[in-house]
Amino acid sequence: MTKSKLNKTNPLVYIIMGIGGLLMIFPFVWMVATSFKQPWDVYNLSIIPTQPTLANYFRLLATSNFPRWFFNSFVVSIAVTMSVLFFDSLVGYTLCKFKFKYKNIIFLLILSTMMIPTEMLVIPWYVMSKGLGWANSYWGIMFPGIMTGFGTFLMRQFFQSVPDDLLDSGRIDGLNEFQIWWKIAMPLVKPAISALAIFTFLGNWNAFLWPLIVTSTNSLYTLPVGLAFFSGEFQTEWEMVMTGASVATIPVLIVFLIFQKQIVRGIALTGLKG
Repeated sequence: MTKSKLNKTNPLVYIIMGIGGLLMIFPFVWMVATSFKQPWDVYNLSIIPTQPTLANYFRLLATSNFPRWFFNSFVVSIAVTMSVLFFDSLVGYTLCKFKFKYKNIIFLLILSTMMIPTEMLVIPWYVMSKGLGWANSYWGIMFPGIMTGFGTFLMRQFFQSVPDDLLDSGRIDGLNEFQIWWKIAMPLVKPAISALAIFTFLGNWNAFLWPLIVTSTNSLYTLPVGLAFFSGEFQTEWEMVMTGASVATIPVLIVFLIFQKQIVRGIALTGLKG
């Protein structure tokens, strides 16, 4: 396509992308606007609140367990993310750079875990956590996600781009295998680490089904589970749900803004890995 033809199509492309962007951001704008509405104003079709108020935020932070739920989600998400980055990258490196018997079979078994729906795993997880005394605890919430098949696959594919000669140079310099992985291989796959970190953090920050099943104490609820209790059998306090969701979005936005370039690069490169 020539430059003149490309310039002619640019306005149309920008218009389509602009409309798509507006459609995607509209639910977020509606959520934030609803958080400032009075209960009787929630069902008003106008985005702008009739009588804006901060009472919902004061109630959320002062009279509910929201700060505790926020803390629980933050601790669980950070802990699981750090665990996934460590174990998945270490296993991915081992499966990529070492030769041993049944390596491919082990890799296929790890990949097969990605094909099992979470709904089929919650019963074995619960029986296991109950039998080991992990139910209704932080460890009970975290243990199913401390290592993932997707993370192992992603890191293995990226480690294939690390030259073996570079690793051999580290061995000649006297580094042990763990030091080679940590000091040489890991810095070369930062895009993959960033992408895996954001995916894992978001997945655990928004997790609902498993934390709902494994926890029975209000003080151990994570944000999605806690916010669900604003929805009763006969009435849903939508203004409180939207207020809590608005506050819960802040850490996600911060993480995305910090790792934005690495995330985009990691996603782009993931599609190129064979």
